[in-house]
Amino acid sequence: MPDAPFYRNGLRFSCSRCSFCCRAGPGFVFLSKADLLNISQRFDMMPDKFIQVYCRWIDWDGGARLSLKEKTSLDCIFWKDACLIYEDRPVQCRTYPFWAHMLDSKETWICATEECPGAGSGELVSGEYIEASMELERSARIVTKKDLEDERRI
Repeated sequence: MPDAPFYRNGLRFSCSRCSFCCRAGPGFVFLSKADLLNISQRFDMMPDKFIQVYCRWIDWDGGARLSLKEKTSLDCIFWKDACLIYEDRPVQCRTYPFWAHMLDSKETWICATEECPGAGSGELVSGEYIEASMELERSARIVTKKDLEDERRI
């Protein structure tokens, strides 16, 4: 029987709104199809137009994945004193900091708490919620150029 994960009894996390996860550093915010549709609808735009204005393609693992653009400051394109799309933020954003690679071990979680002031403090988040967040993040199918090309051929 495998050992229970170190977070089985929960971990403390409350967003401190420090914006560490949204700004001041390079990174990618990959979009699932549901993310793309929700956010483009929020702006009353067709997905193709939304991609042109707010997204970029990132070469990743042998293909191109859809990511939000960054400003020249490296802030997320939707950051302006707060998240402008908070209610419709991508799965990647909704599940932070409960990503599988950040919970590989207690040591990786401690590293996360050193970067994110909300991680390791505040509300106790249940192990079940953490597992569900990791599964949601793992199962989110990121939009690829191939996916869009295949859809257009149908």
